[in-house]
Amino acid sequence: MKNKNILAAIAAIVIAAGGYGAYRLGVHQAMQASPDHDDAVTVAGGTGKKPLYWHDPMVPGQKFDKPGKSPFMDMQLVPVYAGADGDDGSVTISPRVQQNLGVRTAIVTAGRLPSGVVTVGSVAYNERDVVLVQARSNGFIERLYVRAALDPVKQGQALAELYVPDWIAAQEEYLAARRMQGGDTASLVDGARQRMRLAGMTDGQIRLVESSGKVHPRITISAPVSGVVAELGAREGMTVASGAQLFRINGLSTVWVNADVPENVAAKVRPGDAVEARSPALPGSVFKGKVGAVLPEVSAATRTLKARVELANPGGQLVPGMFATITFASSRNADVLLVPSEAVIQTGTRSVVILAQDGGKFQPVDVEVGGEGNGQTEIRKGLSAGQKIVLSGQFLLDSEASLRGTTSRMDDTQSSGSAPQAPLHHGQGKVERIDKDEVTISHGPIATLKWGAMTMGFKAPPAGLPRNVSVGDRVSFDIKPRQDGTFEIVAISPVAEAPVASDKAMGGMKMPPASTGATK
Repeated sequence: MKNKNILAAIAAIVIAAGGYGAYRLGVHQAMQASPDHDDAVTVAGGTGKKPLYWHDPMVPGQKFDKPGKSPFMDMQLVPVYAGADGDDGSVTISPRVQQNLGVRTAIVTAGRLPSGVVTVGSVAYNERDVVLVQARSNGFIERLYVRAALDPVKQGQALAELYVPDWIAAQEEYLAARRMQGGDTASLVDGARQRMRLAGMTDGQIRLVESSGKVHPRITISAPVSGVVAELGAREGMTVASGAQLFRINGLSTVWVNADVPENVAAKVRPGDAVEARSPALPGSVFKGKVGAVLPEVSAATRTLKARVELANPGGQLVPGMFATITFASSRNADVLLVPSEAVIQTGTRSVVILAQDGGKFQPVDVEVGGEGNGQTEIRKGLSAGQKIVLSGQFLLDSEASLRGTTSRMDDTQSSGSAPQAPLHHGQGKVERIDKDEVTISHGPIATLKWGAMTMGFKAPPAGLPRNVSVGDRVSFDIKPRQDGTFEIVAISPVAEAPVASDKAMGGMKMPPASTGATK
């Protein structure tokens, strides 16, 4: 029995020695894999990723270059790794969540932006296609062939027959001069012919008198163009004077449409732009034309400009007073970047588009928008052709990003300009320790930072501490934040000794010494 106890003790010693040897071997290998402590700290939690910085999730704007305890809250700093949400202003959403949010995407394309201006107007006569028929001499209307306004007429059609007494004397004089014999009758004939012209006869009527040798006191007035009689100033049996307007004929081969264009889109309508017109009275018919002019006058009642559109009118289908819908097509041929209008988030001061990236990442991009038409919006700055953007679920993505502490991403994605001067914060306390680059102070509450009483380290002033400041002195100091999230002493000076504040005066807080990791 005694020998068995001795053997058991020897076996236990051997096992213990083997375990200690394995432990030392593991430590040696770990030290070889991680030569120094700092490198072991940077590879946090064995993830194999090196943190970019540490921060307090409750104060994400402050960044620290080392791990430790947060100076703001009673918690450890959290590492932030490369590619994590909020690192580049993006948010990562899993495919399942994307499906639940109903995320749809589209591609930024290059193309021509349609003007998208659709307005209404009324058909009117083309005022450049108007002919006036007047009486060239005093006379009487013996017969009228067109008796009502708006009667259609053809070119060369007889309109009225006039009896002109003044022509009788001029024609008889001409015929008498021709019947005279002698060497000087040619001048008399020419003079008589000229008096017939002065009486209002045309060259065709003069030739008729010459060829027939008879007096023709009546004249038949014909339509010079085809169209409609817009105005009728003649009645059968009436006396007319020279220059009196008998007929006003408007052509219908082309018509005008006076379209009302809102002044906020008037810049998109230019002379020469192609247009298409449709009328409810002629379903299925499309009339093509162009903008003849944009009249330089805005209606005070409707805040619209008049665009004068000239349309071809085959068959005379469009008539004055008819209602028409006008669609303008821009004459600009340059290609621009286009995105669906639903992809643009208008905040009132900014225009934002959510950019879809690889790996389920979404990043907001500030864009400069241009014109809009047919559901497409022009992007002048901020995107490039071929990028993928989000069409639906943008606001939910924004909410998801805000819940993950990346609200600053949406507000400062593309902020520019120099950083503002860091504010100064004043405090009082007791110097606990002075190191080469750091001063540890037990200070009271700092209202501007919403800090309670605590002990923490501050970066020493660039010029060093004054000679009259040492450990145990009560001091008054000013600090400012640095880019790495720590605070630097700007000014420090000793103050008269004051009674030690009680726990109640210190807000009932007993702060432990500052963590060296967070302040070094």
